[in-house]
Amino acid sequence: MKYLALALLLCAVVSLTNAQCYNVAIKPGLTHCQDTVDKTWHPVGSSWRNSDCWDCTCSGCCAAYSTPRQFPEDCVSVFDPKACEYIVHKKDDPSVLCPIYSAVGK
Repeated sequence: MKYLALALLLCAVVSLTNAQCYNVAIKPGLTHCQDTVDKTWHPVGSSWRNSDCWDCTCSGCCAAYSTPRQFPEDCVSVFDPKACEYIVHKKDDPSVLCPIYSAVGK
């Protein structure tokens, strides 16, 4: 019974973690690391934004944007890869922006 309770607790904790980031182990003595998306090389200690809109260091990356989760039903969320952000606008009129009530990330 004790192990079942622990398993349920661990399942609940996983859902609370931020899936917008990931970590990478840095090997001792490493001077450069490679971005897994762009295949570019970067010095240890530097930071950069890759073409998938992730802010990275050699020890990991986090999304450079937040993802809208709640907004009016007559609106749509569209990702702008040049600005690295979601734009929420009216479905029938993209020139009218909508309020965002909640978002995840960043």
